[in-house]
Amino acid sequence: MEATALAYLAAGFGSGLVILGAGFGIGKLASAAMEASGRQPEAAGAVRTSMIIAAALIEGATFFALAICILLALK
Repeated sequence: MEATALAYLAAGFGSGLVILGAGFGIGKLASAAMEASGRQPEAAGAVRTSMIIAAALIEGATFFALAICILLALK
């Protein structure tokens, strides 16, 4: 295999791992938020806001990691 083919393969695996990790992270976050809302319904608004902010941070890190994978593949 050539070096460029290996770079594309590694970028594909890296992208897959990034998306998988982000999916598990956001899923765990949403699960904890729903449990907290169920236990204390009067705090649901604050929990929802915190969940959305945390999910946005996870997605931001995910997009950054995907951009790094793409840049390394095209180098």
